[in-house]
Amino acid sequence: MTEQPSTLYAKLLGETAAITWQELQPTFARGALLLVDAAQDLIAVAQAVAQNDQAKVAAWLAAGQVSRVDDSRAEDLLSRDPELWAVVVAPWVLAQERIERAPLH
Repeated sequence: MTEQPSTLYAKLLGETAAITWQELQPTFARGALLLVDAAQDLIAVAQAVAQNDQAKVAAWLAAGQVSRVDDSRAEDLLSRDPELWAVVVAPWVLAQERIERAPLH
């Protein structure tokens, strides 16, 4: 993608939506699902994937901050059914568990 980073970030943010694990299971089965750690910015990760920033993505994968979903993690997600957010960066779907953060005062 050749869009400016801020424009791409805004576009990806607008394409992010809540999703259930049930809805993600076919993507998992195809091997096209990446799980983004809750401490990471889902959209920043999606932007790096979209821009083919191999150095960033490789570092996140190596650190376990972005990972493919293995069978045990899939079973965990199925049993817990957490609230997830996802964004498509073809051929990948990037998903992240939503963590409620305390409001800032």
